[in-house]
Amino acid sequence: MGVSMGTARAWVERWERQQERYAVDREERFTVIADVVEHVTAGRARPLLLDLGCGPGSLAARLAARFPHAEIVAADMDPLLLELGRTHHADAARYVDTVIGEEGWTEALALERPLDAAVSTTALHYLPEPALLRTYRSLASLLRPGGVLVNGDHFPPDAAPCADLTAHVGRRRAERTGGRTPEDWRSWWDAAARDPELADLLDERGRRRAVHAGNGGDEQVTVSRHAELLRRAGFAHAAPVWQFGDSTVLVAVMDGAPAARDRVGA
Repeated sequence: MGVSMGTARAWVERWERQQERYAVDREERFTVIADVVEHVTAGRARPLLLDLGCGPGSLAARLAARFPHAEIVAADMDPLLLELGRTHHADAARYVDTVIGEEGWTEALALERPLDAAVSTTALHYLPEPALLRTYRSLASLLRPGGVLVNGDHFPPDAAPCADLTAHVGRRRAERTGGRTPEDWRSWWDAAARDPELADLLDERGRRRAVHAGNGGDEQVTVSRHAELLRRAGFAHAAPVWQFGDSTVLVAVMDGAPAARDRVGA
């Protein structure tokens, strides 16, 4: 069910363009996530990073470019997006097929040492709270002391009357910064369905979506609720480090200092 390099490149480039409609200041959000990773991995010879809900490797590729000595594991359940990432961003990460939040999902990651950072962007909002809490607990068990979870997504404000305002501010910002591409998420998938080279992968995607149809949608969990779930899961601290409209980068930190033996030269 593989795809050619040319096909993968074309569909990933189209994916990048259509995603600009949704993630406010998308490149800045990517950069902020990488800034957090830079801070927490300073002095480490080969930091281990996990990209949750990696899609076709957008964030993993940017992290690989900024941290060429990092080991990156990229996880997703979508067979088409994973294959596009494996082909177009082959050197960025080790791609893993797993259903985030399901029982035993971390076993597929085959991690041989603690994570320095787990990152995600516009990917975890589909998890209902019980699955989100399980996911956070799993990540807390995988991260080293002082490690972080960095989640960039759209979070509604705690004050419900402000939700429309933050969403509107974000949309207007996207329009001003070039997020006016004519192709949206649905039309991207509709176009992909007409490409015969993707047919087998789309068939497999359809089978999986049927199996996991009840796994949730856009759950609209607020930042404060995420922070509460993170603390329940074992994280010591959680706070947003960047926000524009309802687009936020939320960071959760494990307690404890990094082990000295993991430092460069130690």
